[in-house]
Amino acid sequence: MRVIVREGRPYPGAQLRITDADGLRVTARAANSTRGQLPALELRHRRRPRAENRIRAANDTGLTNLHDPAQSQIWCATVALACDLVAWMQMLALTEHPARRWEPERLRTRLFTVPATLARTGRRRLLHLTEHHPWATTVTDASRGCAT
Repeated sequence: MRVIVREGRPYPGAQLRITDADGLRVTARAANSTRGQLPALELRHRRRPRAENRIRAANDTGLTNLHDPAQSQIWCATVALACDLVAWMQMLALTEHPARRWEPERLRTRLFTVPATLARTGRRRLLHLTEHHPWATTVTDASRGCAT
């Protein structure tokens, strides 16, 4: 039996424990694996929280709404597609913004449903976004689809 002990920062929003010294959390895992080297076992251990975060995000996206088996299959495919789109959007489009680490609920309230005003001036339509929106610095000309 092997015991793998890691020291690392807790995930954002985690409640600190009394055993966390200097803001770092010490975690231990017992591995009864006869195969594999220590770095491979540690890598498997480090990947686990990422998978749990994805499952939690899928539950927040709608995975818990399963009823009829035929409808559940379609619903699961829809939730999987939504989770993939959100993950790719966070990785590719939100590279320099803190929204890259936001949970689905916060993305819905801050990014996907945006309070904005549509103003008409002259022959143009201008979209004014709220201050906390990631793309609030650009005012979009909605009639032409270009930024002004």
